[in-house]
Amino acid sequence: MSATPDETAKVLAAWEKNAPSYDRQIAFLERVWFAGGREWLGARARGRVLEVAIGTGLNLPHYPADVTITGLDLSPAMLAIAERRAARLGRAVDLHLGDAEALPFPGKSFDTVLCALSLCGIPDPAAAIGAMKRVLVPGGRLLLVDHVGSTWPPIRAAQWLLERLTIRAAGEHFTRRQLPLVRAAGFDIVEAERLKAGTVERVFARKPVGD
Repeated sequence: MSATPDETAKVLAAWEKNAPSYDRQIAFLERVWFAGGREWLGARARGRVLEVAIGTGLNLPHYPADVTITGLDLSPAMLAIAERRAARLGRAVDLHLGDAEALPFPGKSFDTVLCALSLCGIPDPAAAIGAMKRVLVPGGRLLLVDHVGSTWPPIRAAQWLLERLTIRAAGEHFTRRQLPLVRAAGFDIVEAERLKAGTVERVFARKPVGD
């Protein structure tokens, strides 16, 4: 079931509010918790790339020079920052305002679809993954990095307590795991790894050639 308008509005309001300070807020976590994740994504991106929930464009420095990049985000404020970052980098990016659960692109339009640290906050991640599959060419790449529920019970319990607050405030989940949703959507898994006591997961999957 897709997100309700209220759920989507809550997520949008949170990102609009946090956009100006997002890069500063996440800088420490980027170094300590998510280190290497953006480089991992960029190294596997190929061809026509769609970045879902591009945010402030923190992945832009890590893309190969020969890919073409389309970015989508729910938040106009985040997109404005991504646009400025792309200009500073001299990187051409086609930016769109839109919802990850209903991607506004034709089917089989992209060779790679990428999403970083965002499925944790998208109200219906299964719908978003289904939309990503729709716009991928057969054999296309799905690349995900996100924080997920820990493999260590004490940490998972703390994550569960934390999200009692964050889900209400901003729709942010800490105990989700995206890999089962990717499998359920019919993707073939190429790589999957969990880091930091299982709290960070990287997934590289392919859309089957026959789809």
